[in-house]
Amino acid sequence: MSEPNPPLTSSTFELYRPVEVFVAPPPLKRRYWLHALLLLLTIFTTLVVGARLQYNFDHNLPAFSLEDSIFPWRWAVGNPSHLLLGIPFSATLLLILLAHEMGHFLYCVRYRVWATLPFFIPAPTLIGTFGAFIRIRSPIRSRAALFDIGIAGPIAGFVVAVVVLAFALTSSKPMAHAAAGSDIQFGYPLIFYLVHGAMAVLQPASSHLHLGLRQVYLHPTAVAAWVGMFATALNLLPGGQLDGGHIVYSVAPRIHRRVSRITVALLVVMTLYWYGWLLWSVLLMATGRRHPPVPLEPGLDGGRKLLAAFAVVMLVLTFVPAPFRDAGLLSLFR
Repeated sequence: MSEPNPPLTSSTFELYRPVEVFVAPPPLKRRYWLHALLLLLTIFTTLVVGARLQYNFDHNLPAFSLEDSIFPWRWAVGNPSHLLLGIPFSATLLLILLAHEMGHFLYCVRYRVWATLPFFIPAPTLIGTFGAFIRIRSPIRSRAALFDIGIAGPIAGFVVAVVVLAFALTSSKPMAHAAAGSDIQFGYPLIFYLVHGAMAVLQPASSHLHLGLRQVYLHPTAVAAWVGMFATALNLLPGGQLDGGHIVYSVAPRIHRRVSRITVALLVVMTLYWYGWLLWSVLLMATGRRHPPVPLEPGLDGGRKLLAAFAVVMLVLTFVPAPFRDAGLLSLFR
């Protein structure tokens, strides 16, 4: 005779509480040819931009001139020696972007989350690329995994960019009068001023390190570091499905949507300083309404919460309201 059913208690209901079950899709075939093709095209586009930057730097010409093509591919291809000039900028920028994306990818491997290899995006733009990204194709099973995957990229890219910036500033030089009239001028984030000040202390014999940043002609690798810092700041914006949005969701899932809306509102206001923030506000509105489901429990430990605070520090160090000077609504009133 079988045992009678035990009485139902609260612990019984706890035992049979429904749980979320994730069914991972079978691994997809990796399209290595596509990754390689996009990487080669991005190498070419960044070589073209870097070649012109290096040529202008060597000849004390303005870094960017609207009278010339923003993407002078005919000039670069017409003389192979020109194209070779772009190697320092191209290699440095791709290294920073690769560090960021591999930070994400390696933590996906650690947590057995299926993700693609990095896709680099070639573009005939001011910097020769629209960056890089990976695609995650399977569920993320915990808030801790989401947090680690989300923050690993910005930390890796930031660290590499800081090291690059330190060396690149030593390779820069005083701004010559003829080079001061660049049609496109960057706004510098706080990290530039901090590293510039630190290098002035460490290398007192370098006269240009004791000048203000506006009086220094940045080496092309320093421009690559600037792009890396800008990319870090964009990814850390706390909203949507950006890295910053993933970090917010993993720390406090219930406020993710509200924080995304506040970020969008602030970006709209900041079009006073740069028109491009309007585009980013639209992107966040499109992606900020929903977030891929992640179990609410367990939460994050103290160590990860400290890292979340460091993510805020990175955002403060790399973010600049006017990444390009005189390119916002306020410029209309000057």
